[in-house]
Amino acid sequence: MIKKLDWYVIKTFLGPFVFIFSILFFIFVVQMVWIQLDQFTGKGLDLWDITKLLFYLGVTVVQMVLPLTILLSAIMTFGGFGERYEMAAFKASGISLVRIMTPLFLFTCFMSLGLLYFSNRVVPDNQRRAKNMIFNIARTRPALNFVAGRFINEIPGFSIKVANKYGEKGEKLDKVFLHKTASYNENQQTVIADKGILVSDKDKNFLKFDLYNGYIYQNSVQGKTPQELINQEYTTTKFDTLTMLIDISLLIDKAIEKQNITDYYKFNDYFEINSDLKKFDSISIPIVDNYYNNIVFSTTTQVKELEEIDSESLDDEPIAPIEFSEEDEATKRIAIDNALFAVNATKDQVNGNVEQVKDRVRNKARIIIHQQKIVTFSVTCILFFLIGAPLGAIIRKGGIGMPVVVAIIIFVIFLILLTTFENLAKNNYLNPYVATWLPNAILLPLGLFFTYKSMSDSDIFDIGNYLEPFRKFFMRFSKNKEHQRYQ
Repeated sequence: MIKKLDWYVIKTFLGPFVFIFSILFFIFVVQMVWIQLDQFTGKGLDLWDITKLLFYLGVTVVQMVLPLTILLSAIMTFGGFGERYEMAAFKASGISLVRIMTPLFLFTCFMSLGLLYFSNRVVPDNQRRAKNMIFNIARTRPALNFVAGRFINEIPGFSIKVANKYGEKGEKLDKVFLHKTASYNENQQTVIADKGILVSDKDKNFLKFDLYNGYIYQNSVQGKTPQELINQEYTTTKFDTLTMLIDISLLIDKAIEKQNITDYYKFNDYFEINSDLKKFDSISIPIVDNYYNNIVFSTTTQVKELEEIDSESLDDEPIAPIEFSEEDEATKRIAIDNALFAVNATKDQVNGNVEQVKDRVRNKARIIIHQQKIVTFSVTCILFFLIGAPLGAIIRKGGIGMPVVVAIIIFVIFLILLTTFENLAKNNYLNPYVATWLPNAILLPLGLFFTYKSMSDSDIFDIGNYLEPFRKFFMRFSKNKEHQRYQ
């Protein structure tokens, strides 16, 4: 049965937890939106589409926000207990720090399991939806941002400018200028219209314009002789209504190619990634073996012929080697050039294969690191609580000041360790499994150390304790001025 003390500790913890989680989640999402901003602009997305896309992308930040929230909330909660002398009252009543931490520790374990399920099930599904949505946007809505007063040159072969755009989706245009870019020997065409409407065409490979009250200026120069060009006149055609279809299939293909899905493993859960790794190895190992066999074959082309020679059929006397020094200079030069060519060719082949092998090692490390983060971030929640709770009891400061500074320092250290070890793993200097778990393993002794110090009421943040040995050292070389008059 949960006692009143446990409820009080949990309620005191939940207040800062909800507030901090909301603030950090908003900050991380804003940062993510700023990075992904180029995927939203100029696509004609409505508010609902943008909201869905932000939701799909935003769930991934929970993995980073939750551990930091637990760390900061734990420091603020136990720091507040110390600042309000509640911690002293607890200990005076015979309640140890471990007993006070127990309900929040169990609550943190529950959140850690929730984050594990969230990272393993919810995040991959939303990653898949976000990637598919971005892919479909690239396929159906190419990057055309009709800014009033500016030329749009993204469409191959055309330059477009509008004076103003309005309407529910910005589909209505004023003062449309459309110029077909061409070389000097191709037909030149320019269309100017007072009004225009950008129509959603069923065939997404074409951009459809309905233009009203304008002129077509055309100069037909293709296939004309220089003399004919001298007498060539521009053709001007006035129209009331003109429908133009502009081929944008090339633009769409480029957008789709840019959104090519290479991080497929992020769409799978922990156990599905194991299958991905086995499939990756089944493809990579034969390729690497093929690299090795090709290099061996190219450098030992005579090995097979030597192995086929029956050693018993050879005479007892060894075959006399060719004396290179006895050959003429031309023969020597040819032999040296052939040897250098063979060495350089083999060197280039090895270097090219090494880079491809490194890419495969790097890709496998990325998959393993992503898989292990599903579990390690959940463990980080528990670890950060074991660091934050005793650290708050030692600091004895609540509120937003000192706890925020300490939490940020610890979190930055964690991120530096995580990023450093991940880069080492991707460059094949460290096992990716070890690299992902190593930051937690390094910070675990720190949490145990803070817990031990807080249970023994140690003032490890008292600067005077660290300056005292230096003060005693310098006191040995100073005279006692108080008794100089008696000397």
